Amino acid sequence: MLHLRTDSFLISQSDPNTSGVEMTNSKGLEDCLGLLAALAPAGYSVGLHIRYAAPLFYKKTYDPAWQRIYDDNAYALRDPTVFWGLGIKGATRWSAIKLPDPFNILEKARAYGLLYGAVISWGPITSRSIVGIARGDREYTDEEIEQAIEIVKQLHDLAEPPTELTKAQAEALRLLADGHRHTAAAAELGISESALKARLKSARTRLGARTTAEAIRKAREYRFL
Repeated sequence: MLHLRTDSFLISQSDPNTSGVEMTNSKGLEDCLGLLAALAPAGYSVGLHIRYAAPLFYKKTYDPAWQRIYDDNAYALRDPTVFWGLGIKGATRWSAIKLPDPFNILEKARAYGLLYGAVISWGPITSRSIVGIARGDREYTDEEIEQAIEIVKQLHDLAEPPTELTKAQAEALRLLADGHRHTAAAAELGISESALKARLKSARTRLGARTTAEAIRKAREYRFL
């Protein structure tokens, strides 16, 4: 059913079941999540661009009681659907996963309406997106799984983070992150304050951030600082 560690990421929306970065394509993401919800009457879990065991964007809509049990027992470390998604790029029904489930996670989930499900995995192993969808009435059809694959591909693309910052952009953000004021940061870099502000503006543009503080937060989340 897919749950992932999210403790290092900030809440980006008022929904307590959503965490991660504020994406510049948030409207497109929400549209895709709406399509996914229609395919998952018992809920879904979306982890986009998983890096260092944590996703840049994460949202879950399973029964809150099951989510608490799952998190309290650290089932993410033992969930066969997570291991399948990390190891294989593609899609499969939960019932077809043959990996060990020593904690009987999939069976326990059935008590909370997650009787049937599928997992979709997309993207490189260094930035993998994994989505779980569930329903309580029947197995997913091949056509529905194909629809879910296309939705996951779109989600993955919409949430694609920038690949890097320039050295100048990173230096400027790092100095401000360390508490330097603009004048001191410019002096440290040996440039004018207007040149520093230009670097910060270009960094905000690259990161899709409205403010320098948001740019610093995103740069940290993307492991650029």
